[in-house]
Formats: sequence, structure tokens, C-alpha cells
Amino acid sequence: MELVNLKDSSDTASFCYAVQKGLGKQQGLYFPEKITPLENINALLAMPLAERSVQILSHLIGDELPHATVADFVNNAFTFAAPLVAVSDNVFSLELFHGPTLAFKDFGGRFMAQCLTHISKGKPVTILTATSGDTGAAVAHAFHGIDNIQVVILFPKDKISKLQEKLFTTLGGNIHTVAIQGDFDACQQLVKTAFDDPDVRDGLHLNSANSINISRLMAQICYYFEAIAQLPVEKRDRAVFAVPSGNFGNLTAGIIAKLLGLPIKRFIAATNSNDTVPRFLHTGKWEPNATIPTISNAMDVSQPNNWPRIQAMVDKGWIDVDIITGEAVDEEYTQVAMRQLAALGYICEPHAAIGYRSLSKSLTGDEVGIFLGTAHPAKFRETVENVLGQSIALPTALAEASAKEAHFTDIDNNYEALKAHMFSILK
Repeated sequence: MELVNLKDSSDTASFCYAVQKGLGKQQGLYFPEKITPLENINALLAMPLAERSVQILSHLIGDELPHATVADFVNNAFTFAAPLVAVSDNVFSLELFHGPTLAFKDFGGRFMAQCLTHISKGKPVTILTATSGDTGAAVAHAFHGIDNIQVVILFPKDKISKLQEKLFTTLGGNIHTVAIQGDFDACQQLVKTAFDDPDVRDGLHLNSANSINISRLMAQICYYFEAIAQLPVEKRDRAVFAVPSGNFGNLTAGIIAKLLGLPIKRFIAATNSNDTVPRFLHTGKWEPNATIPTISNAMDVSQPNNWPRIQAMVDKGWIDVDIITGEAVDEEYTQVAMRQLAALGYICEPHAAIGYRSLSKSLTGDEVGIFLGTAHPAKFRETVENVLGQSIALPTALAEASAKEAHFTDIDNNYEALKAHMFSILK
């Protein structure tokens, strides 16, 4: 697999190198130099999730890793379902929250853990990642207990749900958690700064598990195929995906799936009030505002890290930007959508509700809408209960985590303070 740094075309990488490094020079993202469509999509869609995913990922990675090795990665990582649930006529929810941490990030986090454990061959690695909620838990659980890998997770203090927080701040061992006085964008910038610091990057053998890591992004491609596979054949070429979007790795993966030949008609980039991308698609001007806290906190991102990958696909002429429309949903309509879904007998949390609201405004004619259910509603229990006026039972994983004591370190939004802390706990 040939990858190129989107900020420095002279910086090229193999898949294994990019998995280990995370970011390229100048904080650049690695991205494929070409994407070759898959053959016989219909045969692939007839396969089970894991078997199909092995074919997709082996096709992308090429001969860099043996097919049997990729199969081991997938079979160890994708051990849960991604059901497509009918919500109303021609509208479906792709439920991506049936993994161990009840969020779509389990697909990418677990696949990356398999890749990095194999590639590192026991050498020390430090994973530094920022989370707006779900990444932290998925990465923490995927890497917990692996001897040679230390994980440092930055999260914005008091800006994610307490249940989300408990899922990754209660593990201990090789999982180290840091509450930053700032928003997610501040956490993300600290991660980028660390990658530009050779003392930290080289001294601590740094890697990142955000969706900037190519292995996580590639894993997410697979569940778009799983969604289409569960649609009746006659509806497949009419599918419109509404993707709740924060850092935009999810939408990037969907577009790659389309480039591979998956019959997706178009996409809706669904955001909350942090609407940088919908405004950009409307005006052509990239004008991030200050991040606004919302009840869909995992999408409280004003400067999405993955957008350069989507822009690259547009600039290369691989896709027409017209296949992407942007919809920003405010707090009031997020809650309206949650209540509308509840009236249809479907309970969801704010992020999925934003996807549903975007579909409701956008679907035309005989289009078939699929919105991504990115997290179990119980992860946002307080919000869901307040909006719907009904109680939500906690799944076992959340109930067990909620009973444990959280352990994290408070640090100001200051890189030197973070650097000192990391050397104190990891050296």
C-alpha cells in the first residue's frame, strides 16, 4: 500500500510505517496515492461481515501483509455485529455500538490494536490520543494490558459524559488519562504538537490512535459495506448515508467505500452547531469558529482533522463534491429528532438523532436513508432521560464501569506541562 503525506508529497509511507508513525512531517496525514475499485461487489456483499472485511482490507493493504495475517486481525477485532435496523419506511439506523465500549470506535480501535501489536514486534510504543468521548474508551480497551504499549488519553475536562469518562479512566495499568482544561480542539492540538517535538516523538516512540491513523480509518470502511449488504438488492443503489460528523474520519471512510465500488448514491455530513464543514460546502470558505459545547459532545469539533483527506479526493478528481451535502442541526432540533424517533419506537442518543434529522430534511423521491448509530443511548443516559422523560437501563459494561473509581491527572492547556507529565510517568 503506497501512502503519501498530504502536506509533503516527498514523505511517502507503506501501510506498516504509517500505522507506526501515525502522522507524517508537518503534522500531515497519510493517504493512499491511488484507490483501485474492488471486483465483483455483489459477491462481496453476499459474504459475512468478517470474511468480506478481510477481502476489502487485503485489497487495500496489498502484499505488504499476508492474507492470513489480515484475516487474524479482522477475526480478532470484528467480533460483534453491526445490524441495520428499520426505523420507518426507507429509513434505517446502522447500529455501530454493539462492541465492548458501545460505540463505532470499537471497529477502528480494535483493528488498530491488532495491527500495531503485530507491527511493533514487542518494541516499546506510546500511543497519545485525544478524545471527544468515544475514542478514549475504544482505544483504552483495545490496548489495555498489552505489555509493550503505553496509552495516554487526553480529554476535555467536564465536556464529555461521565459514563463515557468512566469507560477509560477506570482501567489503570498501561492506560494513562489526562483531563485538559480546554475543548477537544485544544486536546487535538496538544497531540499534534507532541508529534512535532522530536524529544517526545522519538524518546517515547510516539503513535496516535485518532482517526488520523490510517489503520483506524480503513477499518471503518468495512461497516459501510455491511450496511449495504443488509439492504434489499433493489434498494442498494439508492442509499443515502447521513454521517454524524465531528473529526470526519467516519465520512472519509464512507467516501473511500464508494470509490471501492460500493453503490452509495450520496452522503450527508451531519454536524451539530459546530458547523465548519456545512458552511464550507455552502460558501466555499473555511472559517472555523470557537467550539460550542453541545449535548452531542463527541462532535464538538470546529477544526476536523480528517477533512484534508476528503478535500484531497475532491482535488484529485476522484469524487465530485456534489455527492456531499452538509446539514447543521442545533440543540432544539436534536431533541426534536430524539422525540420523533422515540415516537416511532426507536430510542437513540443525540449524535444519531442529528443523522436522522438530516435525513428527514434531505431525502427525496425513492431514496433510501441510512443514519449511523454511533453510540449506545445509555452512554448519554442523563441527556436521553431528560429529553425523553423515560429511564434508560445501563448495559453491563457501563454499569460495571460506573461503579469504579476514576483516575486521571488534571493539566492546563499547556504543552510543556503535558510533556513533563508524560516523561514523569513513562520514563
